[in-house]
Amino acid sequence: MTDIGTRFRALHTPGTPFILANAWDIGSAKLLAGLGAQAIGTSSAAHAFTLGRPDGGTVSRDEALGHAEDIVRAVAVPVSGDFENGFADAPDEVAETVRLAAEVGLAGISIEDTRFPGQEAYDAELAAERIKAASAAARALPGDFVLVARADGVMNGTYDLNEALRRVRAFDAAGADCLYVPLPGGAEAIRAVCAATTKPVNALAAGPDTTLTQADFARLGVARISLGSSLARATQRLVVEVAGAMFDAGDFSALAPAGTKIDFDALLHKGGA
Repeated sequence: MTDIGTRFRALHTPGTPFILANAWDIGSAKLLAGLGAQAIGTSSAAHAFTLGRPDGGTVSRDEALGHAEDIVRAVAVPVSGDFENGFADAPDEVAETVRLAAEVGLAGISIEDTRFPGQEAYDAELAAERIKAASAAARALPGDFVLVARADGVMNGTYDLNEALRRVRAFDAAGADCLYVPLPGGAEAIRAVCAATTKPVNALAAGPDTTLTQADFARLGVARISLGSSLARATQRLVVEVAGAMFDAGDFSALAPAGTKIDFDALLHKGGA
């Protein structure tokens, strides 16, 4: 049987992007897998929302590992962990996070260059050292493991695209398997990220970049499209709209059955491990 990490790595083909469907609990993971997701990602923000917390360093490593393990056990497709900054500043602790992530069955994780709490970016040299340590830990594992290095400074407003590209190259050299600059500034910025490395690039379908189609991302050279917390936020938006109509106007019409009947039980069964 093919190693789960090997299966996951095989999905990452530049110019032929797959959708990494970010779930927030067992039910959403099984539903997305039942709908055809080739791989599931956790979402640090969406997970935090389920705990009644804001995004950004509010979930512990143990909580993230337990959450990820629940999802890994629930679905048959590969699962990747959105593990924020690796839940540590020191490179050796980030390496330990990689080892623990593999132990719960994850096919890979992403590590960003943000120092929590807040949105301060790690110094570029330390950021690269953290990825180097994480990569060494990943390569020492018995199975394959896809390590994604994130440069979040453009999205967070802490550095510009040129610095992000410099970090992408440094993370590539440090051993990252996939590179990721969330919301770098539109299509041409995404193209520049893809041109900065020969390795697979992840792009985020969120905010202004939701105007791009899967075919658009493919033409830019992207290998993977993740959703982050976008799907969770879309679900929250629907709840707010429907509940607002109920509580403000006593209007329950949005709860009426849709035109197409959805067999959720069948989808959950189909998407389960």
